Amino acid sequence: MNPRDSSSSSPSDRRLSALARHLSSPSAAGVGGGVSRSLASSSSFARGDSVFSHVARAPEDPILGVTVAFNKDPSPVKLNLGVGAYRTEEGKPLVLNVVRQAEQQLINDRARVKEYLPIVGLVEFNKLSAKLIFGADSPAILENRVTTVQCLSGTGSLRVGGEFLARHYHQHTIYIPKPTWGNHPKVFTLAGLSVKYYRYYDPATRGLDFQGLLEDLGSAPLGAVVLLHACAHNPTGVDPTIQQWEQIRQLIRSRRQLPFFDSAYQGFASGNLDADAQSIRSFVADGGECLVAQSYAKNMGLYGERVGALSIVCRTADVAGRVESQLKLVIRPMYSNPPIHGASIVAAILRDREMYNEWTIELKAMADRIISMRHQLFDALRARGTPGDWSHIIKQIGMFTFTGLNSQQVAFMTKEYHIYMTSDGRISMAGLSSKTVPHLADAIHAAVARAV
Repeated sequence: MNPRDSSSSSPSDRRLSALARHLSSPSAAGVGGGVSRSLASSSSFARGDSVFSHVARAPEDPILGVTVAFNKDPSPVKLNLGVGAYRTEEGKPLVLNVVRQAEQQLINDRARVKEYLPIVGLVEFNKLSAKLIFGADSPAILENRVTTVQCLSGTGSLRVGGEFLARHYHQHTIYIPKPTWGNHPKVFTLAGLSVKYYRYYDPATRGLDFQGLLEDLGSAPLGAVVLLHACAHNPTGVDPTIQQWEQIRQLIRSRRQLPFFDSAYQGFASGNLDADAQSIRSFVADGGECLVAQSYAKNMGLYGERVGALSIVCRTADVAGRVESQLKLVIRPMYSNPPIHGASIVAAILRDREMYNEWTIELKAMADRIISMRHQLFDALRARGTPGDWSHIIKQIGMFTFTGLNSQQVAFMTKEYHIYMTSDGRISMAGLSSKTVPHLADAIHAAVARAV
């Protein structure tokens, strides 16, 4: 074997040989700093240090980190109000009965296989998802102007939509509400869009800053992308009225802006699937174009199954077909094709009239329990004479309530009452129960009274 043949040596041998040649070369004589660094590098390599030793520890996700801290707390009275997942009156995760039925059907079907899905996902799931969000009689569906692709829940749907826009839309700026879900700016920035904000929440009223919203969207560039929460705005729980939605629609259309809806709570907000989709349907009814990211995490309790869809409503069927072809080019190198199990559960429920009806009953029961928690908390605060007007708790809607508590008050409640929530004062109403409402009310009262 020729000792000069580097192909016969190991990668580590070649790196050390290269280092030796460098140190023996004339050019290395006058560069002591470089030699020192090379020696240090060689020494680290020889010790077996990781090539990733320089990597800093990232901070915990501000939302998921709440659960991490909660799990470390040994207190028997601890309460987690940060998690965005439904809990029963007993504080337990819930698997819907209809979901168990659908899964049993899938298990019993011996003809089912585990082959790859197409890039766009389960075709039946896509068609049924479009009908659920737009309505079965939607002109856009009847005219084949909608393209729908299965994605990895709401987050994946937003990411695929964002990357499609970055590649094919003439405006690369997306306006998102302030505040909004913490993942929105990260998803769209990494997708290649520039993120800007429009006013949405008014801390003084703990309601909608409608005038600020109109002013900001009115001054946004022509054609800008506008992110809209279809219902149950996260984190504030503040939604526009039907009349306000109509003004928003007229403004966006007059500015030729492109609405991108995030629909994470259809049916979960009011308990009515059609009512919670009304904002989206009003934009589709005018014949204009829009994008919709759809998730089944909350309304079917399929959090870990990662089931979602991205729909793009186009002007014509031909455009919709071409858009779908480009969506495939976004998805293929990202995750190739989506998982089959969760989408099959959704399709089984949406196609079967009896299971669909049972789902709507279970869905309304979840929504009603959350609404009940709002009223119980409001009543408990009023009974304690807690300073301030807490009517926003029953005016807001959906899983979350923006309490108006500041970060110092939140920290106090965590330390003294073992109650965990995000530092902006957002609480998950689904994490409450009749048993824990008094504990939370005591904590809020104490936190607010300290500042009065």
